[in-house]
Amino acid sequence: MTINLKTAIPGPKSIEMMLRRKNAMPAGLAKSTEVAVVSAEGGVVTDADGNTLLDFAGGIGMMNIGHGNKQVIDAMKEQLDKYIHICSLVATPEPYVELAELLNSLTPGNFPKKTLLANSGSEAVENAVNIARYYTKRSAVICFEGGYHGRTLLTLSLTSKYALFKKGFGPYVSDIVRLPAPNMYRKPNQFTDEEYINFCIQQFETAMIAQIDPDSVAAIIIEPVQGEGGFIPMPKQFLQKLRAVADAHGIVLIFDEIQCGAGRTGKLFACEHVGVVPDIICMAKSIGAGMPISAITGKAQIIDAPHLGGVGGTYGGNPLACVAAIEAIKILSSDAFLARVNHVGNLITSTLNNWKNKYACIGDVRGLGAMLLVEFVKDRNTKEPDVEIAMEIIKDAVSHGIILIRAGLYSNCIRLLPPIVMTDEQLAEGLQVLENAIQRAQEKRAK
Repeated sequence: MTINLKTAIPGPKSIEMMLRRKNAMPAGLAKSTEVAVVSAEGGVVTDADGNTLLDFAGGIGMMNIGHGNKQVIDAMKEQLDKYIHICSLVATPEPYVELAELLNSLTPGNFPKKTLLANSGSEAVENAVNIARYYTKRSAVICFEGGYHGRTLLTLSLTSKYALFKKGFGPYVSDIVRLPAPNMYRKPNQFTDEEYINFCIQQFETAMIAQIDPDSVAAIIIEPVQGEGGFIPMPKQFLQKLRAVADAHGIVLIFDEIQCGAGRTGKLFACEHVGVVPDIICMAKSIGAGMPISAITGKAQIIDAPHLGGVGGTYGGNPLACVAAIEAIKILSSDAFLARVNHVGNLITSTLNNWKNKYACIGDVRGLGAMLLVEFVKDRNTKEPDVEIAMEIIKDAVSHGIILIRAGLYSNCIRLLPPIVMTDEQLAEGLQVLENAIQRAQEKRAK
């Protein structure tokens, strides 16, 4: 057994840390658990009280290769002895060039590419949209319901889930058009899957007439698998439609693969599953193995469009983060790692499907590869979201030794993003803890 609880969760030292946090940090900075971490390795976290827990959140998809990867750490130590930072706006750090070359070679698309580096997913999306606007000389941007793209003013304007992320921060950026995205679980009952996808495509086509002139659109941005929105894979036909419209009207198609990329779905990029190639792809989270770094890779003529000085930032392409990303991507793109992703995904999926047959509170199980989620409902027929039971299950599971986080437009889902390096035994142990929590919650409601 990996889980070893010496105290209640949270223990006295974690409680003390939460008090310090409350007094020193903003109230609006959310936290999913009250675990105060002092060390982590692989898929295992140790808290301030000496408890060991299994990390099924993975830093919201940031730790695909696990905590404390030696290959990454050794590369960072070597770079640390050379220099920490020089600023790519002043001089050229070799790790920036090497990482850009690597991403240019690995991202989908048989065309010349260039890469811009930044520090976060929000920065990546912000830069991608700004570049698209500059390239097309247009301003409008199409995004989709359920999408999450960041917390800067522009990216928050693109993000759904108003009350949790956006309330009180407006006014937002103009020329943003938000359209429905296919959600196969919540399709109207009268539709088959194919009919529903065609209906969503028809809605998109109608919007190109009723809501916006496609010739005024700079960019279409979408997550091939929605993350915060509830691990919703976009149907191939829908993404193909976006590609066709973008091609017909000179629109830049941007795929946000910040959470669904980096090998999480069983391929290095989620869009590889459907064979649709974007003009720009945004990356962050697991490409840095815990270091703050993001990347925007796209068609060279598009990335080159802004004037000299129009892109970049002081810390973009920090050498320490770059060497971490180079080593992480070598691992993430390897056949062995991607095979492991599919193994982990199959193991978890079979377990979740068994739960669905056992527990009426589970409405849906979905995802792609090892990017998986359980959606909780009050009634399977009405599909009414059950936020309370999801929160209760997370609290219970955390108290028994696994770290979990929510997702979904209604916050009624639990997402599973364990580091892929977690052993089969650890995965089984953590899943058992989660099932026990689900069982207790359902039994409580049956009384």
